[in-house]
Amino acid sequence: MILFDFGISSAQLDEPERGFSFRADGPLDMRMDPKSPLTAANIVNKYDAAEIQRILRQYGEERWSHRIAQFIVARRPLRTTRDLVQAVEAAIPRRAWPRDIHVATRTFQGLRIAVNDELGQIEQGLKAALEILNPGGRMATISFHSLEDRLVKSFFIVESKDCICPPQQPVCTCGHRASLRIITKHVVRPSAEEVAGNPRARSSRLRVAEKI
Repeated sequence: MILFDFGISSAQLDEPERGFSFRADGPLDMRMDPKSPLTAANIVNKYDAAEIQRILRQYGEERWSHRIAQFIVARRPLRTTRDLVQAVEAAIPRRAWPRDIHVATRTFQGLRIAVNDELGQIEQGLKAALEILNPGGRMATISFHSLEDRLVKSFFIVESKDCICPPQQPVCTCGHRASLRIITKHVVRPSAEEVAGNPRARSSRLRVAEKI
């Protein structure tokens, strides 16, 4: 059995000096590995507006990505998480602020994913797990946002098929063979009781597959 928990550590979130949190002021870091060369400060202060917008839209799923990117560039240099939060707050009209999450949540998510290449790391981990699992062994994943969950769902679907050729292709030429059997036909979400005891679990999504 291999279990992936893709959630960011609460201990990291609670350390302002790591730069993950928009609730406490700290350096614009966001690195999981402190030895990694890329920081959030590098992105917001050196990337052009178009690339910042792409990161916020693709990884943060932020619909105000264009405007936020423009405000970030206009306010350079941004040195702290508070600087970034203020740029986001200024960019998004107050009437459009989300009610259920902090206004800067998606911006911080997008930057954190880009800094740590999180989706690339997840894909590598899934492939490595599939290689080392014995037949009958199971792979379980806990995701916390739609990008992670879509990546896992797509991986499970592809690896559960004997052919991944385009549907319009009359003859299979890919040579692909199914290596997984999907156990959870639908994503499993936490119960109300679990969320009450652990509010940070509210967005978690569980999927399980078994190696054939």
